[in-house]
Amino acid sequence: MGTPDFAVPTLRRLAATPGFEVTGVVCQPDRPAGRGGQLRAPAVKAAAGELGLAVYQPLRMRGEEPLAWLRGQRPDVLTVVAFGQLLPPAVFELPRWGAINAHASLLPAYRGAAPIQWAIANGNSVTGVTTMQIDAGLDTGAMLEQQSLGIGEDETAPGLSARLAEMAAELMVSTLHGLEAGRLTARAQAEGASLAPLLTRGDGRADWSASAQDLYNRWRGFQPWPGLHTTFRGKQLSVVRCRPTGGTATPGALVERDGSPAVGCGEGLLVLEEVRLEGKQAVRGADFARGARVTWGQETLD
Repeated sequence: MGTPDFAVPTLRRLAATPGFEVTGVVCQPDRPAGRGGQLRAPAVKAAAGELGLAVYQPLRMRGEEPLAWLRGQRPDVLTVVAFGQLLPPAVFELPRWGAINAHASLLPAYRGAAPIQWAIANGNSVTGVTTMQIDAGLDTGAMLEQQSLGIGEDETAPGLSARLAEMAAELMVSTLHGLEAGRLTARAQAEGASLAPLLTRGDGRADWSASAQDLYNRWRGFQPWPGLHTTFRGKQLSVVRCRPTGGTATPGALVERDGSPAVGCGEGLLVLEEVRLEGKQAVRGADFARGARVTWGQETLD
């Protein structure tokens, strides 16, 4: 059970592992995408098609129909990776080993829909993957295995996601082998949980009273969406590339740094290496400042 690109390595690894049989794949329905609103199949559906596996795409997992479909697969276990829906007890209690989720954080940290993005945005240097038994809560189930992974200083969410997806695939296989051999004991999550809620457009709004490093971390974590954005002369200005540096300026003020525009922050400066003004193409920060005839130190970003 999985939907986006993140779940594909686990599906492929399970299908290729001797002794395992993937009897079916459950993913979210096709959704409209792009400007034309054409229906687009989830990445897991495409991968399942390549593997010749049956695909089931219920709108919701509650009700008799999804349960009847699952019973027909006679599963020993449900493997769940970024599926996108909470499972009702009737579903996760069906197989003898229940439902095992590979979650992209070191639980109990970052329970929720966007653990990778928030780990980077909050400036963490380490994250990882946890396999856990699904229960009725949001990522609250008993843990089976964990593996940690360092976060690069300049790493963005897409790159980290790709690395964690491979780790999730390895850990899921390890966990299933451990369950089969009877050598794993589930343990309850410790106290001190944190949440990683679904991202909103507002999460990408730049708060120039924060430090330049904090804003850079948010830019890294919120790639490709919602990114980091602000307002220049009443129009939205999206930050395409940036870097933190030393220096002092009024928070939000535009100053020049090595030929590029930089913004004053609560601590340090954020250099705008590439930006995109609303209705325009992305350009180098220096070209943007030249074209806009920015008056250094006298104009601010809101």
